[in-house]
Amino acid sequence: MATILATASPLRPADARRVIRQQLYTRASIDAAVIAEVCDALQLPASAFPTPVESSPPQLLPGAGAALRTMSRHANVITLSNVSCLEADTGRLRALLHPWVIDYFPSYRTGYAKPDPAAFHCVATACRTSPANMVHIGDDWACDVIGARTAGVTVIWVSNGRPVPEPEWLKDGGVLVATDLIAASQHLTDLATGRRS
Repeated sequence: MATILATASPLRPADARRVIRQQLYTRASIDAAVIAEVCDALQLPASAFPTPVESSPPQLLPGAGAALRTMSRHANVITLSNVSCLEADTGRLRALLHPWVIDYFPSYRTGYAKPDPAAFHCVATACRTSPANMVHIGDDWACDVIGARTAGVTVIWVSNGRPVPEPEWLKDGGVLVATDLIAASQHLTDLATGRRS
C-alpha cells in the first residue's frame, strides 16, 4: 500500500513515506475520513487509495528461524513494525514466529510509527523496562537506527551489504552493524553475555 501511494504522490518519496508513517500507519482503524485525510496530505484524490488491500502472507527470510531461536535464548524478543491496520496479519505472524517472539507492536497498535522515539518508548513502557535496556534490530537506517538511537535504544543495523550512510552514528558504540540477521543474533548474544565485538 505504501509503495502504491508513495509512487502515485507528487511529493518527494521521503516526504510521502513520512506522511504515510504519521497519518496512515498510526491509525487503529481506517475509514473514508482517514483515507481522504491521507490522500489530501499526499496530494492525491481519494480514489487513488488502493482498495481492497491484499497483503501477502508473512514469510521468514532464510536463516531467520535460527537467528530468532538464538536471540530468544538471550532476550525477550518482540516486534516493532510500521504497518497499517489494513495490511497487518498479526495472527499469521504469531503462528510463524512462535515460540521465539513473545509480543507484537505494530504502529497501528501503539499509535506511533518509527522513527518517532515515542514508538520505542511505548514498547519500553509496555515491557516494563527502560530504553537503555533494549536492543532494536532493523534494516532501515532512518526508521530503525536514527529512531532507536534518538530514543536511547542500542541498535543493530542489518546492512545487507550496504555501506553505513552516516558513519558518525557508530562512534558512541550504540550502533552495531550486521550483514544479516544471523550476524545480528551474534551481536545480541555478545551484548547479552557482556561481550562487545
